[in-house]
Amino acid sequence: MRKALHLLFLTLVVCLPAYGQKANMKKLESQRVQLEKEIALINRQLAQNSKSSSAAMNTLTLVRSKISAREKLIAGCDQTLRLLNDSIGVCQGEINRLQARYDTLSLYYGRLIRGSYKNRDSRMWYMYVLSSESMGQAFRRFGYLRSLSAQMSDQARKIRETSARLEVEKERLTALRNEADEMRRKVMKERASLQDEEAESSRLVNQLSKDRKKYQQQLQDKNRQKEALNRKIADLIRAQQEAAAKAAGKGKGGKTSGKTTSTEIDTKLSSEFAANKGRLPWPVEGAVVERFGKHKHPVYTNVDLPQNNGVTLTVKRGAEAKAVFNGKVTQIVVLPGYNQCVLVSHGEYFTLYSKLKTVNVKTGDKVVTGQVVGTVDTIGGEDQFHFELWKGSTPQNPENWLRN
Repeated sequence: MRKALHLLFLTLVVCLPAYGQKANMKKLESQRVQLEKEIALINRQLAQNSKSSSAAMNTLTLVRSKISAREKLIAGCDQTLRLLNDSIGVCQGEINRLQARYDTLSLYYGRLIRGSYKNRDSRMWYMYVLSSESMGQAFRRFGYLRSLSAQMSDQARKIRETSARLEVEKERLTALRNEADEMRRKVMKERASLQDEEAESSRLVNQLSKDRKKYQQQLQDKNRQKEALNRKIADLIRAQQEAAAKAAGKGKGGKTSGKTTSTEIDTKLSSEFAANKGRLPWPVEGAVVERFGKHKHPVYTNVDLPQNNGVTLTVKRGAEAKAVFNGKVTQIVVLPGYNQCVLVSHGEYFTLYSKLKTVNVKTGDKVVTGQVVGTVDTIGGEDQFHFELWKGSTPQNPENWLRN
């Protein structure tokens, strides 16, 4: 019983860390693939940019996003390398333990073979059995001699197989470590190139900013567009809330008691939406280039930009925007700089899909998770999609709600 528990303990010590490392490696590989996709999208957008001042600012934003993605990629490679080194250490320790055991048994086998050679006359073995004091002792001696060789041979075979398996695993992990080293060197080299590109974009922006008046006018236009979007969405949500409150009041008064109006808040849908925080699918596949919140201007660091109530992603041209959860289309509006915008309600929550060229839904339509809402437009040479998520009249950081 004690021996069985010892073997179980050793198995857990070896297998559980390996299982955990395998899961981490799989997660890191998935992150690496996603980051490489984001970098490819940014590269495609960079290639499409023109040499105008507005494009130069977009280039700077894209390059900085690209550098951020590269840094995450490098960090993931470093973590992968640490996991590989840990796995190699565990395998090497197990190999050393088994090798020591194998060497001990080999030494014992050698002694047995030498003893057998010295006593190779088969009569010696017969005498050992025949000199037994009873038939029971004779059978036990014979069984011992027969089983001893078989047991030791079988155990030696198992040790050799285990040792060989660990050696193969060690070689595989070593190869993976070399691959990770090569990946890290490659990414570090590309990161240095990206830093050069960022410096070049900054110089381009500085050169174009000599026409400061024109550039500031473009900046003011974009700021006005963003502020107009913020006001419009807040107004639409407030109107929806007021209609829901009015409908609820009528229900309490008894005039519409027993009925559920289309403007009442769906509390069940609200709770289901909230329960999926951190697990909602992204509406499009792309790389985030503008994040939620208040930010400084990337060139004029003393200039505060308007509040960003969502996230902006660079995407493939003509990308499809999909609903992140079941809901109902509340409103479709057209705004300067954002083209067509679709507002979807999910009970007390709202999601906004903007910068759309085509819209596949209409006001009042029910949508389901993953349903195509529309396709992303190319505005000013930029293939970008803007997404917002609100809880009532309060904008939320979408990255806290969407899958990592």
